[in-house]
Amino acid sequence: MKNSKLNETLTFDCETGNYHTFCPISCVAWLYQKIEDSFFLVIGTKTCGYFLQNALGVMIFAEPRYAMAELEEADISAQLNDYKELKRLCLQIKQDRNPSVIVWIGTCTTEIIKMDLEGMAPKLEAEIQTPIVVARANGLDYAFTQGEDTVLSAMVQRCPSSKIHGISENSTNFEKETKQKSSSNSVNLVPDEQKNSTTKTDFCEENSLVLFGSLPTNVATQLTLELERCGIKVSGWLPSQRYVDLPVLNENVYVCGINPFLSRTATTLMRRRKCKLISAPFPIGPDGTRAWLEKICSVFGVTPVGLVEREKQIWDSLQDYIALIRGKSVFFMGDNLLEISLARFLVRCGMIVYEIGIPYLDKRFQAAELDFLEKTCNELSVSMPRIVEKPDNYNQVQRIRELQPDLAITGMAHANPLEARGINTKWSVEFTFAQIHGFTNARDILELVTRPLRRNKALENLGWNQLVKS
Repeated sequence: MKNSKLNETLTFDCETGNYHTFCPISCVAWLYQKIEDSFFLVIGTKTCGYFLQNALGVMIFAEPRYAMAELEEADISAQLNDYKELKRLCLQIKQDRNPSVIVWIGTCTTEIIKMDLEGMAPKLEAEIQTPIVVARANGLDYAFTQGEDTVLSAMVQRCPSSKIHGISENSTNFEKETKQKSSSNSVNLVPDEQKNSTTKTDFCEENSLVLFGSLPTNVATQLTLELERCGIKVSGWLPSQRYVDLPVLNENVYVCGINPFLSRTATTLMRRRKCKLISAPFPIGPDGTRAWLEKICSVFGVTPVGLVEREKQIWDSLQDYIALIRGKSVFFMGDNLLEISLARFLVRCGMIVYEIGIPYLDKRFQAAELDFLEKTCNELSVSMPRIVEKPDNYNQVQRIRELQPDLAITGMAHANPLEARGINTKWSVEFTFAQIHGFTNARDILELVTRPLRRNKALENLGWNQLVKS
């Protein structure tokens, strides 16, 4: 008999809540580690510095590859010259660290005082002979993980459109001179046949694939190997491990995202570099990873072999965790824009998703993921979750009190108050920093989801509830 729920569709609401999320400048935490020859300069107030120091757990005097340019009263009141101050700092960075690129991260303060970072950067770049990339990762306009989106979108402009002997057409004169000098000693040693073949391969190959999104190196390697098993070669990643190795981007390149918060980067790739975007579900969970691989294979005309068996093998290995959450309910308050992908995976695991709060939703970029969520719910004959963009936290707390979910995935600000009211919580920021992509990392997602449930079960076994009541 056909279930009446099979024809349900997703419902979308938009409330008037602000971005109740982690600050987007925290993208520095993983990007400075990913781009090994970079230096990130956050231009903001002491509050930004305290946030980075506390949230990232790295003291400034430990000299990581990021720093704060602290704006003081004299800067804000225009008594000091912004250009001279930034030039002094950048020269010091170049002398001490000599990075291949300096990334300026704008904050709320630079937005409010209308600091012209984009206007100053090209002039200063020419003076100090080091590339400067400007990204506005302020919390007024962007949610938590969109900080990475602004950085990658800015870096798209620096990617070469083609390469001849390693020199990109989009390189600055300084970059071209440096590469020419470094290659001048070896050019005469290359035979003519090899020169010709190098010239042909250095031009962007037809229908090459570039993946965009920052992942730990081992996870990026796993996804690259998965595609190679399907017969598809990945020609590059954005961001690359080194700034000087940014991928070639032009109209012959297919691009595919690995995170749902990179809509601005996707738009820039299509509009500015004429790349062809592959719209696919994101590789989160075994189901999402298989769908992601299958969509890329379909675009390149390749028939994948063994993906169904591979997915089944992973699901079989997750049964111990799935048994803990099957039939349990979850409520996403919204923080890191990973909510829809995580909800789809948890629905497949047998959980009931009451609501998916999300700070910002680009329905075009997440179209494949939304379709996959709807298809999953219909296939399993479960009710569709309510999707709420820019949720109002007060209203959400009221809904949580009424629904009494078994788990609320929330930002850090609301975790303790909800716990005090008897609601199990999990910090959404943990999913951002954990390795959750690909087949093999699905277990890490369930480890995070089940931890508060397992903790409470252990406390019950110890008689903690009776002790608290007494």
